[in-house]
Amino acid sequence: MKPLNNIYQFAAKHNNGHGLSLDIYHGKVLLVVNTASKCGFTTQYTGLQALQDKFHSQGFEVLAFPCDQFGHQEPGDDEKIAQFCNTTFDITFPLFAKVEVNGINAHPLFIYLKKHAPGLFGSTRIKWNFTKFLVDSQGNVVKRYAPKTKPAQIEQDIAALLTN
Repeated sequence: MKPLNNIYQFAAKHNNGHGLSLDIYHGKVLLVVNTASKCGFTTQYTGLQALQDKFHSQGFEVLAFPCDQFGHQEPGDDEKIAQFCNTTFDITFPLFAKVEVNGINAHPLFIYLKKHAPGLFGSTRIKWNFTKFLVDSQGNVVKRYAPKTKPAQIEQDIAALLTN
């Protein structure tokens, strides 16, 4: 089996139910985020959309993966999640189907992200909603950000990757 050396070798189900190879994002800088609609950090959708608006034309994309593993803060189905995100935050970035990010049912993409960008003290576990992973245009995981890190605080890191 070929070793996994970037995120383009993964696929995920889009919120509309269609499978999607992450290879379609080859050459783009990505911010992969596990999200939730009823979390204290949910207002970060506004900041994520601001990043999308500012950098999308330069080859940047936010990828949102709803997750209900933290305090049951994403209880809705994929349709309700999309409706909430679109009506409340008017998001234009891709919203994927609900996933698990920890445990035996963790989505393979998140297993890979956590391995290549461990958290505090080398922990591979995601601690809460709105953990963010920055990926360069070659599909390499560059950095992990804590849930409390506001999207605006990541702006310089994104800009630096887009100019490389």
